[in-house]
Amino acid sequence: MKSFITILSLALFISCKSEIQVGPDYSKLESIPTKEQVGHSVLPDTIAPVTAPFAMPKFVKPSFPDRSINIKDNIEDPNGLITEIIQDAINNTSTQGGGTVIIPEGEWHTGRITLKSNVNLHFEDGAVLRFSTDVKDYQPAVFTRVESLEVMSLAACIYANNQENIAITGNGKLIGPFDGEIKARSYMKPIETLVDLNKPAEERIHDGSKEDWIFPPKFISPINCKKVYIEGVSLENTAFWNIVPTYCDNVIIRGVYVNSYGIPRGDGIDIESSKNVLIEYSTLNTGDDCFTMKSGRGEDGMKVNKPTENVVVRYCLAQKGHGGITCGSETAGVIRNLYVHDCVFEGTVVGIRFKTRRPRGGGGEHLYYDRIRMNLEATAIKWDMLGTPAYVGELAERLPARPVNKLTPFYKDITMTNLIIENSTHFLKVYGIPESPLTNLTIDNVDAKSSGLIIINDGKNINISNAKIKTPDHVIDILGGDNISLENVEIKTEASALEFPNEEATLNNVKLLK
Repeated sequence: MKSFITILSLALFISCKSEIQVGPDYSKLESIPTKEQVGHSVLPDTIAPVTAPFAMPKFVKPSFPDRSINIKDNIEDPNGLITEIIQDAINNTSTQGGGTVIIPEGEWHTGRITLKSNVNLHFEDGAVLRFSTDVKDYQPAVFTRVESLEVMSLAACIYANNQENIAITGNGKLIGPFDGEIKARSYMKPIETLVDLNKPAEERIHDGSKEDWIFPPKFISPINCKKVYIEGVSLENTAFWNIVPTYCDNVIIRGVYVNSYGIPRGDGIDIESSKNVLIEYSTLNTGDDCFTMKSGRGEDGMKVNKPTENVVVRYCLAQKGHGGITCGSETAGVIRNLYVHDCVFEGTVVGIRFKTRRPRGGGGEHLYYDRIRMNLEATAIKWDMLGTPAYVGELAERLPARPVNKLTPFYKDITMTNLIIENSTHFLKVYGIPESPLTNLTIDNVDAKSSGLIIINDGKNINISNAKIKTPDHVIDILGGDNISLENVEIKTEASALEFPNEEATLNNVKLLK
């Protein structure tokens, strides 16, 4: 059904309720931080208490025994690989009860490093650690996840499994292996075509010894670890995702700088099926998504059934990247209790991004976003729950609606408040699933500038309130919508009417201004 609501009828409606504020409460927007006030360059010494809409633990810096080894004392050839020297220092320190292993000033070369319990791997100012581009320097295969599927593979440049109280600290620079053999042999096909999911994880061995392709190593990726602390380091030239805690509990990531811009699959920070996580004062400039939450892929992820939950992201800066803060597309174990606040997305493509697909399973719920400033290349707030035919074939088509099953993903119960959108191509895009629409979305107190207005395919209980949107657009395109409402919203446009080409929204005190 097509309907047109004229500016006259809107203005008459407003005149009856002139005491109601139209547009945002600017007093709540004035102190939203700018890009100069967030990110790694303004990292404070202390960790401030965490306040969230859900229970969170108290986060404190780790402590280590007063024991240290400076690896420089054991280096005979500064131009060769020092993998064994670093690893021996880590092993010995952990065996003795813990302490600090120091990477000194200078440029050094290494293969895979494995962290052990109660060890702080500390980089002095001026320390540069360059990781090998040879596959053999990351063998043998170890247990990990690649794109949220469990495998035995090269894992990560810095790896840990079943360890507790581990840290990577200091102001050093880590340079990844995206070059040479690692780059040339990195896989290009969809991962489901390469991994036999009928085998148990320990038999899914892909370490480059039998195939002409590899799963390139992530940069830093502890798995099954407790009390993980990463502070201060800079990462560049990763071969895959950068910082990826997986199946971890109590993780603090603060003051890091990541530059993987131009590198495909160069995600910044991916939280994989982990809980009780604090990310603060970090700057990401990436070739893919920036701050990302994941929890497993399809049936493999549902068998593991480990959520990502209780995560706070605050005072962070996202620069280039596909999404400033992203959930998915791996959602099988469910992503819940995420609180993102006081962040700036400066130059990212999409600001707040949600992904999943019909066969991914799980979903996202109880997600909160507050006090965020965005200057974007594309859409401010976007859901894509269908994916592309390249990965899921005909399941990427909206219709027909499919029967709901265990692999039908969802997104629900999401709140966004106090947003400044300085530039975007669309204010809101929702591409839901007909049999599993985006449900219960609240967007409140927004000052936005956008070329396009609103597209909602398959959404239920979506309310936008107390907002001002400056846009040349006048079309609100709703398809498969249920209880879509705009309340106390000012839309500044050159058009004389809003157009609803498919289905209507409920308008309460909506004002059009030229």
